[in-house]
Amino acid sequence: MKRLAEIRGFAFDLDGTIWEGPRLMDGAVDLVGELRSAGLGVVFASNSSRHGAGVLVRRLAELGIHSGPGEMLAALDLAGEEVRRRMGSVRVLAVGTDELVDVLHASGHEVVADGDWPRSDAVVVGIDPHFNYDRLRVAARAVSAGAVLFAVNMDRRFPVGPGLFDPGCASLAEAVAVAGGGRPIGIGKPELPLFRAAITRLGCEARFAAMVGDSTASDIAGGRAAGMFTIWLNANHEGPPPSEVDLQVRGLEELHQLWRQSRGARD
Repeated sequence: MKRLAEIRGFAFDLDGTIWEGPRLMDGAVDLVGELRSAGLGVVFASNSSRHGAGVLVRRLAELGIHSGPGEMLAALDLAGEEVRRRMGSVRVLAVGTDELVDVLHASGHEVVADGDWPRSDAVVVGIDPHFNYDRLRVAARAVSAGAVLFAVNMDRRFPVGPGLFDPGCASLAEAVAVAGGGRPIGIGKPELPLFRAAITRLGCEARFAAMVGDSTASDIAGGRAAGMFTIWLNANHEGPPPSEVDLQVRGLEELHQLWRQSRGARD
């Protein structure tokens, strides 16, 4: 309770934490609103490999939570800069949406067409609604020929409704990796760049920032590695939390209640 009372900023995962498919999670509006009213920082840190921050901001607003400038982070938006950090400006074969292509162009990379795969220095994989055998073939051939394989995130699946999921970015990246003979370099959670960006935007030290998420493999493991206070949203009662979890809650309403109690204890 003492640690929770000391938190000055909260970073929330989106899928499975703030929303699930077309609906907000119970308690999301009230919790986010009260945190802001108390002067605490709020950031939404999404592993999205299909959409960038702009689309996520609009979708969240449509569901009832408005996010201000700098409050939305998406793994997709980090893809171009992470490739540049590791390789410089290169020729990239993009397996993903038009937004991924735009992000890569904006970071100074040349995006090559599928038919030009032999020219590619890197392959970047995100969610691709048009992924098919032909796309798998060219991406795998590029990796086999020496192109470095990147995955916007390594999520195997993501929730789209109660008990329902869609295959995640890692499902596509692993197919390319198996056929191409390379291993993907992850960009989003649990890798550190997204967490470091969230901490910077919250404007506090890592130990005073909380990462709230439903995935122990990405949200919790990455948050702990970044030095954040980790809060696991365990709505499905999946058993005892791993050692990196600082606080386990059944939902946002329980987190809201505990946060209120912690402030009362502090006062």
